[in-house]
Amino acid sequence: MQPFTNFVRAALAVATFAATASVHAQAWPTKPITWIVPFAAGGPTDALARNIAERVSREVGQSIVIDNSPGAGGTVGTAKAARAQADGYTMLVGHMGYMGAAPALYKKLPYDPVKDFAPVFRFPDTPMVLMVRKDHPAKDVKALVEYGKQNPGKLFISNAGMGSTSHLIAAMFASAAGIKVSLVPYKGAGPALIDVIGGQVDGMFDQTNTALPQITEAKVRPLAVTSATRVGQLKDVPTLAETVAPGFEAATWYGIYAPKGTPQPVIDKVQAAYLKVMKDKAFTDRLSAQAIQMLPADKYTASALGKHTESEVARWKVLAAKANISLD
Repeated sequence: MQPFTNFVRAALAVATFAATASVHAQAWPTKPITWIVPFAAGGPTDALARNIAERVSREVGQSIVIDNSPGAGGTVGTAKAARAQADGYTMLVGHMGYMGAAPALYKKLPYDPVKDFAPVFRFPDTPMVLMVRKDHPAKDVKALVEYGKQNPGKLFISNAGMGSTSHLIAAMFASAAGIKVSLVPYKGAGPALIDVIGGQVDGMFDQTNTALPQITEAKVRPLAVTSATRVGQLKDVPTLAETVAPGFEAATWYGIYAPKGTPQPVIDKVQAAYLKVMKDKAFTDRLSAQAIQMLPADKYTASALGKHTESEVARWKVLAAKANISLD
């Protein structure tokens, strides 16, 4: 009789938890929501997050506050999100660096991208563009590689922080091109880009959504894009694959994650709001104008983001070893 009693108690506990979660989701949100961006304000992650947060907030009926928590290539803010209360009011703007590559780069990572988070939805992807200061002697990417070979260690490439996308892509590029570069970390892509414009460093890899205005105003010179094909807004800029690194392809992916244990109905509610936003052609056209790559609708879901995160963690273990990238 005791086993049956225990079973009934367990069943009642599960039912009570489910009912409580359902009530919480129906009331949610009753106050502003925080999205943690693990980089400084002004960079591509911050810019894209704010753009999407503005639209999602309208659909859920509460403001979304961006909390910039930079440090260690995004891992500081990500660890902060992992420790947050799982009530739906704190979520993480995750991306390739600290949610895909980090497990391959750090021996002691203070969180697990898969076990400590619940996927909510995926953003469109963003290609990267290699650009140099406007007065740099290298007029194209082949000349930059030659400059790197003739001046080993004297080609200074800034990035948004060790372990960030801009750092990882630069390391992959150096490995593929067979050159030694000096990677200069900052607390975000914004400060890193400022020093390219100011001439303190030679160049950087930046995402198209923040690089395009600087390129248009001729503050920097674009040399190559990291996508498999040329970007429409930069049609005269070749790909790395067609110039110095055959087969090279990389784009930054993003997603919203909640701390593990966040009620599923809350996640479903946020996902539904986002999917509605992504059906607005005027909005997606505005993103496309920044060379942000739209995905098939089924790739935006929580399920798709979860599978993608797992596959990226596995993929980066191979890539990091091949490019000899380690942060420990």
